[in-house]
Amino acid sequence: MESIRSLLGKKVELKLLGCKIPFIGELVDLGSDIIVIFSESRYVYTPVHHLQHMKLSADSEDSSPADREPLVDHTHISYRKMLMNSRGIFMEIDLGGPNLLHGYVTSIMNDYFIFFSPIYHSVYIPLHHVKYICPLPPNMTPSYLNQHLFQLQQPALPLSRTLDQQLEKFQNELVIFDLGESPLKAGMLKKVDNRIIELVEAGGKTILLHCDHIKSIHLP
Repeated sequence: MESIRSLLGKKVELKLLGCKIPFIGELVDLGSDIIVIFSESRYVYTPVHHLQHMKLSADSEDSSPADREPLVDHTHISYRKMLMNSRGIFMEIDLGGPNLLHGYVTSIMNDYFIFFSPIYHSVYIPLHHVKYICPLPPNMTPSYLNQHLFQLQQPALPLSRTLDQQLEKFQNELVIFDLGESPLKAGMLKKVDNRIIELVEAGGKTILLHCDHIKSIHLP
């Protein structure tokens, strides 16, 4: 990580796996498993394992965070600690699909966390699929969304420590994977066996999915 640390305080271009457009901004912090850059007046937190490339940026436009304090505590920063410190802050999350998630982190389990979205409600997100997390300052929170839309709701089922165990609780329930980006990822979860999900879609066909490639789960 020393090669990355040498770029602290410098303007970089950061390309993430699953994100088409690179981030350009100042590298402001670094943890054992997380990178923090200040880009377009926002702090962007990304797990190191999604880093495709990083290089010094030729863009000379100033984006210094000198006058903008981070919304989360950076002391001994790590991915999990960042999630814990971000609870109660309006967030933007990218899972690498066509849709961004906006809402709040509510609970953090062993290998997944629960994110409350006013659109999708409780979303179960594997830790390793998050491309980046960006806490949004109050003045960037959409003003057209009424406060009642953000009343946090408890998940429909009790939480398990691991996502595999949680998926087993969803057996015989209607589920939507990956925010419904594919019609083959919504239906009744019939069975989970050795990390293979058996899903019955609306037409009655059985679809087999591997847990490792599920980016999010929510109940309709």
